[in-house]
Amino acid sequence: MKILVTGGAGYIGSVTTEVLLSAGHDVVVFDNLSQGHREAVPPAAEWVQADLSSPREIGAAVAMHRPDAVMHFAARSLVGESMAQPFAYLRDNVINGLNLIEACVTGGVERFILSSTANLFAAPESLLIDEDASVAPGSPYGESKWALERALHWISETKGLRYGSLRYFNACGASDERGEHHDPETHLIPLVLQVAAGQREHVTIFGDDYDTEDGTCIRDYIHVLDLADAHLLALRALETGNVIYHLGNGEGFSVRQVIEAARMVTGASIPVKIGPRRAGDPPRLVASSERARHALGWTPRYADLEQIIASAWSWHQRYPNGYTN
Repeated sequence: MKILVTGGAGYIGSVTTEVLLSAGHDVVVFDNLSQGHREAVPPAAEWVQADLSSPREIGAAVAMHRPDAVMHFAARSLVGESMAQPFAYLRDNVINGLNLIEACVTGGVERFILSSTANLFAAPESLLIDEDASVAPGSPYGESKWALERALHWISETKGLRYGSLRYFNACGASDERGEHHDPETHLIPLVLQVAAGQREHVTIFGDDYDTEDGTCIRDYIHVLDLADAHLLALRALETGNVIYHLGNGEGFSVRQVIEAARMVTGASIPVKIGPRRAGDPPRLVASSERARHALGWTPRYADLEQIIASAWSWHQRYPNGYTN
């Protein structure tokens, strides 16, 4: 198949592009490089530098390359920033996503996979969040993803576009060649590893008074290669209809547990400071991915937290300055 990957110069998009190419698919990466890195795009992928805010540009890309499917990763994606800049998130993520969906319908694309989020669940009613949980987005970022999920539902009903919404939890880890490089960096594991590498003096824990075992937030960490595998499997599942899956390991780790695991992997002391809570951070987000495991035959290969951190640490040591090497 030929697959158009928006945001393919970003973290998850570039790794998924790598996996798609390895599976024999042709890939076209569409990215404006506002957050991604041209160096992250695998050489075998076709490259389009353009912007989803322009219906003309995305329409031209779809008409030229005629993809069989689209995987949509491009988005503003910082929960805390979305609380401070709600208009930017609601405008850009929703309108740009609608521009893409409309171009797919006009261009005859039959399959669409949305990179969605666990931030659809601000106050989950159970310890393990499954696909039947009540949606209550925790931030404008989460709301923007929910708006696109609902849009895809109605476009599927009225125009026949088959879609998958993959709601994943905390993406982490690295492949041999691709890892996390954000500017600014806000994700816990790369921040901790930057401290271990001597690039930061300490890591800040944002709140240690949550209703959890050690007072810090608990998250489900899922390796980026496992996420990429799930996208590949979901692509096949769209042959028979629409799908929504939660993707996670089903086990939560607190911020303090992640820091301790990083100490074990790196051998560094990793100093810690306590900061105030961040707006939009729920105490606990852990996935039940049983539906994906059963329906897709998907089994995460990297379920051990230290194994996940070790893959990220290996990439960080090889590329200490990320893609600016």
